[in-house]
Amino acid sequence: VQLVESGGGLVQPGGSLRLSCAASGFTFSTYSMRWYRQAPGKERELVLEISDTGGTTNYASSVAGRFTISRDNAKNTVYLQMNSLKPEDTAVYYCSVFRFRRYWGQGTQVIVSS
Repeated sequence: VQLVESGGGLVQPGGSLRLSCAASGFTFSTYSMRWYRQAPGKERELVLEISDTGGTTNYASSVAGRFTISRDNAKNTVYLQMNSLKPEDTAVYYCSVFRFRRYWGQGTQVIVSS
């Protein structure tokens, strides 16, 4: 299993970013995928999940209405669209899959600052 995140960077408050996570080593279309984030000095937080059939679940009320998870099974990729970004969204963002155990990517840094 390999998960590779990309798309992070520095963005001003109110801006948008789209994170991508390219997956390999398993049958991507049959697994739920998650996005987590970890802010400096805080525990890793589950943000959003997308099922193998495309149903989504939001676990972080702070991102409701601003973040959207999606997937492209033809590209073995899961996305996190982040709009109306706030400084408190600053974190390292990780995608994850559970296949016998939980796997993580290396993370991509998002900094929201003016």
